[in-house]
Amino acid sequence: MVPQSYTRKIILETGEEYFGFGFGADVDRVVELVFNTSMVGYQEIISDPSYTNQGVVMTYPLIGNYGMNRDDYETVFPTIGGLIVREYNDFPSNFRSSSTLSDVLECHQIPGICGIDTRKLARSIRNHGSQKALLTNADMPLETGLAILKNTAIPTDAVSRVSCDAPWESPAQNERLRVVAIDCGMKLNIVRSLNKRGCSVIIVPWNTSPQEIEAYAPDGVFISNGPGDPADVPVVIKTIRALRGEIPIFGICLGHQLISLAYGARTYKMKFGHRGGNHPVRNLETGKVEITSQNHSYAVDSNSISSTRLTVTHRNLLDGTIEGVKCEQDRIFSVQYHPESAPGPQDSGYLFDKFVALMEEGQSNA
Repeated sequence: MVPQSYTRKIILETGEEYFGFGFGADVDRVVELVFNTSMVGYQEIISDPSYTNQGVVMTYPLIGNYGMNRDDYETVFPTIGGLIVREYNDFPSNFRSSSTLSDVLECHQIPGICGIDTRKLARSIRNHGSQKALLTNADMPLETGLAILKNTAIPTDAVSRVSCDAPWESPAQNERLRVVAIDCGMKLNIVRSLNKRGCSVIIVPWNTSPQEIEAYAPDGVFISNGPGDPADVPVVIKTIRALRGEIPIFGICLGHQLISLAYGARTYKMKFGHRGGNHPVRNLETGKVEITSQNHSYAVDSNSISSTRLTVTHRNLLDGTIEGVKCEQDRIFSVQYHPESAPGPQDSGYLFDKFVALMEEGQSNA
């Protein structure tokens, strides 16, 4: 029986139901349910392509209060599966706000649900792991919803759907270096971070060949973040193998996993992943602890690294997972977290400077 006045609900694979109220698009959606512990940054979260097909539970209770603005999107067309919050505010107070969160979600056909006990739901995800869930009307019979979940698979072609269709360029005002970025679902703040350091960035589709990349004569190659299982994009793995040792390469998040796979390491799906702007990571080379922003479901298997030419450079202090690797000989390195985080911790911006230094060294040795 539907609790009085509720309009929407979430059905989990476990059979749990969570009732609430709809905002955004009034559509049904099967998603992979995950939670995010960030206190700010919901605009960046809903527009991060890494959340494609995922329903994000925000553990911070109040969402929508500062609205949406034109400047802070991480992609032009958000592909998040859905948004689940405790309290939604449809009357933002912010001089930068140009629209409400609900209006943006509706525009992009993304469903939202508020009024949910997000503490209980986050504990369920923590205990049972990430799982499929159905965002639907409150009156849908549970048996019907469970049947839909059983017969609906989460797509595995997310990278090809969120990558750009054709190359495009973001020039730096005072160009010092040129970077080719392989777009697996790249956040725009990565491009901004490179531009600020004098790097003009040529963004290319995920399946661009090594020969096409080399034709741009870049000083370095960047492998971006993105959604899904890294094993689903073997084309990028082959590209990394073809380019490693020839040119400096830097990878973030999915890019980190793809670089590790290119060297023969293995990856695995985590129980509920890391998502939020408060994860402590130790830099094993300096001993310093960085507070990082993260968003991933997969991790690099520690036992598989020893048989590769990679060295572990960073470790997560919460669960010991690998957060960074490098191959000094090949001038290649990567991190699992997001040094370009916006908003969020700024502890890891030095990694872009490290990439710039590798490219400048390559220029001087040319």
